[in-house]
Amino acid sequence: MDPNQKVIYSIVEKFGKGARKTGRGPRSLIESLDLSEREMISLVGAGGKTTLMFRLARELFLEGKKVVTTTTTKILEPASDETAFLFIHPDEDRIKGFVLQRLDQYHHITLARERLESGKLKGVSSGLVNDLWGSRKIDTIIIEADGAAGCPVKAPREKEPVIPSNTTLVVAILGVDGAGLELKEENVFQAERVSKMTGISMGKKITDEAMAVLMTHSEGIFKGAPSSSKVIAFLNKVDVPNGMTRGKGIAQKILEKKHPKIERVVLGQLKKDPPVAEVIFPPHHTR
Repeated sequence: MDPNQKVIYSIVEKFGKGARKTGRGPRSLIESLDLSEREMISLVGAGGKTTLMFRLARELFLEGKKVVTTTTTKILEPASDETAFLFIHPDEDRIKGFVLQRLDQYHHITLARERLESGKLKGVSSGLVNDLWGSRKIDTIIIEADGAAGCPVKAPREKEPVIPSNTTLVVAILGVDGAGLELKEENVFQAERVSKMTGISMGKKITDEAMAVLMTHSEGIFKGAPSSSKVIAFLNKVDVPNGMTRGKGIAQKILEKKHPKIERVVLGQLKKDPPVAEVIFPPHHTR
């Protein structure tokens, strides 16, 4: 092995060894997000991006899809049951070569450039993601495209999110448990930006209306989505007390704003089964 190469290891020798069963169903992530045969999916926002990435990858894997998961920022290192193989290397040409040679073997590979002292993984460039997509050997690439430091609510920083230009679907996530919290740095990522965008003063409670503004504002969490990509709003943690009622209220306010690209709101409970509680469409929407 190249002595300069970062550790590469198989987390699971045969992830999901044995017969694969379908992940589809009315409350599966695949159906709820209306995925096409090939998708590059960028996840933005706060309150469950990493969990969504690996749960969705698992569903796709069980359908026999070839999946790559990665980030253009930083992510926590996946647990042993979240990916079939984790490949870490500072040289993106080596990363590309490994994926093209080994994806048929593992079917799900997670990519990063290095382990950081924080325990997180440093992600790859948008250029590499676009390059991998152009090879057409991958059915789905899922990218965590910004960070939120574990908060349920955020506003993007100036250079966020980092969405690859070939992205076909952008999923923006907020945790419904963020509504009702005081607007301060301990609760909200980039609290001052959230205050400026929503008009809520620091220290005041975040309202359902403010959550909808963060989803639909031009500088909100969909900022930088390619004009050609689909856009879906995902409200996570509806399994918390009063979460479904709150989620439906926020979803209604999002749809009332008639964002030209948001055609559905998914109410998620990513730490439970099924991972989706409900999908809400605007009135007169034809599925």
